[in-house]
Amino acid sequence: MKARLAAWLERRWYGGVAPAWPLRVLAAAYGLVVRRRRRAFLRTRSHSPRAGLPVIVVGNLSVGGAGKTPLVLALIEALRARGWQPGVISRGYGGRAPGPERVLPGSDPARVGDEPCLIASRSGAPVAIARRRAEALELLERSHEVDLVVADDGLQHYALPRDFEILVTDGRRRFGNGLLLPAGPLREPAERAADCDFRVVNGGTAEADEVPMQLVLDDARSLDESATRPLQEFEGQRVHAVAGIGDPQRFFDALQARGIEVVPHPFPDHHAFRATDLRFAEHLPLLMTEKDAVKCRAFAAPGRWFVPVRGELPEPFIAALDARLRRIAGATA
Repeated sequence: MKARLAAWLERRWYGGVAPAWPLRVLAAAYGLVVRRRRRAFLRTRSHSPRAGLPVIVVGNLSVGGAGKTPLVLALIEALRARGWQPGVISRGYGGRAPGPERVLPGSDPARVGDEPCLIASRSGAPVAIARRRAEALELLERSHEVDLVVADDGLQHYALPRDFEILVTDGRRRFGNGLLLPAGPLREPAERAADCDFRVVNGGTAEADEVPMQLVLDDARSLDESATRPLQEFEGQRVHAVAGIGDPQRFFDALQARGIEVVPHPFPDHHAFRATDLRFAEHLPLLMTEKDAVKCRAFAAPGRWFVPVRGELPEPFIAALDARLRRIAGATA
């Protein structure tokens, strides 16, 4: 039922089907609420206490996947290379733990969320989750393990202190029909993008004031991570492709661009996989996203692989980010 509803809405958001007037009425009411929240935040921002560490908020305006997690992982790697010790905070969407709680590489995704598990296992960075992200921030501050914090998906969480914001946008789908929920995919009006300090575009063509990010598929790894297989070995083969992310088609297209014949199996974002979800009539190799793999370790079997994705960012953007962070750190020293 949830998947059918999502597909019905996406046809109106991205497929050129005009949303019905009840959706537009609800969107207008929703717009009044989000604009009021934004005005209240701007009135009080200058008087609110800032965090003890620099805080980078990464987020998007539209619902669904835009590339936040690959961007967060790319930022961790790039900032580490420049001497920083970043930590990550998240709401832990899809998990049942209210937090605050530390996320370890072996944490249960059903408890803390799939994306925090992925970030913790891939990066090794300190990760904390809480429904109130400020509590996760306090937890990392008290640990004394980090000297800056990246907030994964915190753009609309105005209770969270922030030093600057990075907006990430899907370069293929952009803002869809440009309407607010539920008539369109936007959580805030499109003009909110202009208020963000940096605007990263995932794929597609970046405009003059945007930062391009390209996603690169790495070699496939077995679900139990005991083996690695070069992705080019799958070229010319038919495979089952499994994706329970915001935009499954992005993963399928990326595999097809590498010469792999895809039998697509899309699932809803943050899907709680069961063993039966991975049983298909045709016996073929299975490739899935890394985000899905953290929930499917128990289903490891020969021929089942996940494909890590790496975000590539231009060096001038990293240099500008580093310079701004050092100014902030210097001002609070």
